[in-house]
Amino acid sequence: MLPGFRFHPTDEELVGFYLKRKIQQRSLAIELIKQVDIYKYDPWDLPKTGLATTAGEKEWYFYCPRDRKYRNSARPNRVTGSGFWKATGTDRPIYSSEGTKCIGLKKSLVFYRGRAAKGIKTDWMMHEFRLPPIPGSDQNQQSLQPKKLLDKSLPPNVRKDSDELA
Repeated sequence: MLPGFRFHPTDEELVGFYLKRKIQQRSLAIELIKQVDIYKYDPWDLPKTGLATTAGEKEWYFYCPRDRKYRNSARPNRVTGSGFWKATGTDRPIYSSEGTKCIGLKKSLVFYRGRAAKGIKTDWMMHEFRLPPIPGSDQNQQSLQPKKLLDKSLPPNVRKDSDELA
């Protein structure tokens, strides 16, 4: 990364510029967000991979393909080697700067060590960004179709809330 450079995009920029360009396969001169299957790593291992966008930062950004828990289901698989990511709350809409058009959705997730029934909550948090469903289409049917447009998600902002990194 360039000296002094800090990558701190807004939610609108992440969805309206970076994710949209990625889905449209329009590359950038500098690859600021790497494509990584983050579910192959526990959150504390991500900085060690060298794939984190900026060294020393507490937030990292990745493009990640969405894996399905079951072949014929829209339910995402968010399991890692030591635990799982659990959604907290509902998807929050991201509006364009004009405030009238929903351009994306943001989901907050927390990492739990162990298995789902007896998982232990950690301080690791992630925000997953995705484009909204295409108007006029059945959302369940849409998520089952193998379209690149609908199968990309951006779970950025993987971070630990405390000051120390594991």
